[in-house]
Amino acid sequence: MTSVSRRTALSPRHLTRTGERLSFIYLERCTVHRDANAITATDADGTTHIPSATINTLLLGPGTRITHQAMSVLGETGAAVCWVGEHAVRYYAGGRALTRSATLAEAQATQWANTRSRLAVARGMYRLRFPGEDPAGLTRQELLGREGQRVKDCYRAQAARTGVKWNGRRYTPGDFTSGDTVNQAVTAAAQCMYGIAHAVVASLGCSPALGFVHSGHELSFVLDVADLYKTELGIPVAFDVAAAGDEDPGPRTRRALRDRVNETSSLNRCVDDIKRLLLPQTLPATSDEDRDLVSLQSDAGRTVPAGHNYDSNTGDETEHEPYPDPESTW
Repeated sequence: MTSVSRRTALSPRHLTRTGERLSFIYLERCTVHRDANAITATDADGTTHIPSATINTLLLGPGTRITHQAMSVLGETGAAVCWVGEHAVRYYAGGRALTRSATLAEAQATQWANTRSRLAVARGMYRLRFPGEDPAGLTRQELLGREGQRVKDCYRAQAARTGVKWNGRRYTPGDFTSGDTVNQAVTAAAQCMYGIAHAVVASLGCSPALGFVHSGHELSFVLDVADLYKTELGIPVAFDVAAAGDEDPGPRTRRALRDRVNETSSLNRCVDDIKRLLLPQTLPATSDEDRDLVSLQSDAGRTVPAGHNYDSNTGDETEHEPYPDPESTW
C-alpha cells in the first residue's frame, strides 16, 4: 500500500470549488479514517465512505475520533474541520485554502489598513444585509444602531410569521440550555453559520482576523461574513424549527439550516459577496487565482519573478535559485 507521505499533493485545479461543495456534514460517535482520497466514518452500524473533496465543513460531534491520515486528506482538499461541543456551542476549525493566489488576502489587508476603505467595506456589508437602504455617509456608530434595530425587527417579524413567542435574545455563553427553544435554535443556527463562513473565508485564502465590522478577535472577518446572512437565513430557520416543536432544537436546526444553505446555493453567493466586497473591480474571467505564481517584491510597487538570483554584483539576473515546488508537500 502506498504511504500517505508518498502521495502527490492535490493542486487547486483538482479540487472542487467552494460553491459546489456540501455546506457541512455532521458526525458523532464514530471513528473517522481515510481510504484513498475519501474519508470513512465507522460506527456500530458499519462504515460510510464520504468523498473528502465534496465537503466544505466537517463537524465532529461528541464521541468522535479522527486519525492523522484523515486529517491529512481533509487538509489537502481544503475542507474545514470543526470539533463541535454537544449542542454545537463551541468549535475549533482548520483547513487549507483552495487557492494559491494571494490576491484576495492582499486586497483584504489593503482595504482593512485604510480607515476610509475599511468603513466603505462595512457600508457595503450593510447594503448586502439590508437591500434597499443606502448607508452612504453613515458613521460606524450609526451603522451599528441601524443594524441593531433591523435585527430586532427581524426577530419580531419572524415571531409574528411563525406564532412563536419571543421575549428577546437570551443566551448564556457555555450554557446552551439556559435559553428557551427558539433561543437555542438561534444559537445553533449562528454557530453553524460561523462554521460555514470560516470554511469559505479559509478556502479563499483570506484572513479570518481582519474584520471590517467586528474587531480584535481571531475570527473577526468570519463573524462579519456570517452576519451577512443572519436575518435572511439563520433567524428564519431557527424560528421555523422552534415552531415545529420543542424537542432537540440543536440537531433539527443544524439539519434545517444545512438544507436551506444547499437549496439556496448560499456557498456560491458567499464566495461572490466576499470577492465583491474586497475587490470592487470585477475580476476578469481568466483570473490567476488558481495559478501557482510566486513573485518577489521590488521597488516602486513592482514585482519580479521568484526563483532567480538578483545579485547585482554578478550582473546575472537569470540564474535560477532552488525553490520549493508548490505542487510538492513541503
